[in-house]
Amino acid sequence: MKFAARTGQIEPFYVMECAKAADELARSAVCDPARGGRPMIYLNIGEPDFTAAPLVQEAAERCIRGGRTQYTPALGLPELRERISAWYLARFGVQVPARRIVLTAGASGALQLACLALVDAGDEILMPDPSYPCNRHFVSAAQGRPVLLPSGPEQRFQLSAAAVEAAWEERTRGVLLASPSNPTGTSIHPSEMRAIAELVRRQQGVTVVDEIYLGLSFDDTYGHSALALGDDIVTINSFSKYFSMTGWRLGWMVVPEAMVPVVEKLAQNLYICPSTVAQHAALACFEAESLAEYERRRAEFRRRRDFLVPALNRLGLTVPVLPDGAFYAWADCSAHHASSWDFVFELMQRAQLALTPGRDFGSAAAERYIRLSYASRMDLLEEAVARLQAAL
Repeated sequence: MKFAARTGQIEPFYVMECAKAADELARSAVCDPARGGRPMIYLNIGEPDFTAAPLVQEAAERCIRGGRTQYTPALGLPELRERISAWYLARFGVQVPARRIVLTAGASGALQLACLALVDAGDEILMPDPSYPCNRHFVSAAQGRPVLLPSGPEQRFQLSAAAVEAAWEERTRGVLLASPSNPTGTSIHPSEMRAIAELVRRQQGVTVVDEIYLGLSFDDTYGHSALALGDDIVTINSFSKYFSMTGWRLGWMVVPEAMVPVVEKLAQNLYICPSTVAQHAALACFEAESLAEYERRRAEFRRRRDFLVPALNRLGLTVPVLPDGAFYAWADCSAHHASSWDFVFELMQRAQLALTPGRDFGSAAAERYIRLSYASRMDLLEEAVARLQAAL
């Protein structure tokens, strides 16, 4: 069977390959307490260990019992778009008209719509190395070319305006940023974000910012939406991380008004509408009781970070930039092993710990870094640190 050439441009998602290896090992005697083993601890997947808030679950049940499961408009439920608009004003002090908010089939759906709407064949999109691998694959799927710019700890693992200006060429279409970032948990400083946006605007390019972890910011210096920089900024967000609704597959994007009918047409043809049940349930995310629960969870993620990062530093798994959001630590393992890929598989065997090597996130320093997710509860993090200490 002959497959489309574009499929050859998409690399495997190595974090999933590692997860499959960890699952296979978890079924063996090494991880079976009945046979003297110990359970695998998973710090490899970026998924909150919290589930949807109680009011959200109840809203979903009412939706199903009431038979409200028909298609919604392709742009999403108007009342949910209004509630997201109100949340931007209350949380970030940014006025975002509901008409510019497009509900999508997860943040992945939003990224696909953004790339299909903005990227032509041969267009180049600048992004940092390291960055979330699927972002560059969305660009490739739209026949564009992702250009990864090495971004080290001195730039907080993020693009700078100077780097963007130096890399900008005739085929450059714009930038795709993430703040806070996966895998580093670091954000772009607001002044640097403004400088990048202004530079891209002068070049008549596009600035797309993945903000799916913005709700999980821990530092007031960085917890600002790029939407404050102008109506031409495109942002991506999701109900998966801050709102703990990973499997519900519901996200949204904020776009310039002129872009709304373009993405509406694309959405109608690609997936008709986002999940109706998820949309009705998500209305309850913005109730006071739910928002208070999300803030409690955000504080818990910060507590986990404040435990894990100093522990890693003590073990020589240096985290060069303190993550200011999300739930990831980007740790330098080069003091212990020349290959983060081999190091991860050794720890899987010796310590029954599932971690993520840097290979997924770029090539500039992939062999130096591993990503640890502190989305797991505190007792598992404490046990993971104890196992690391013994193994190292």
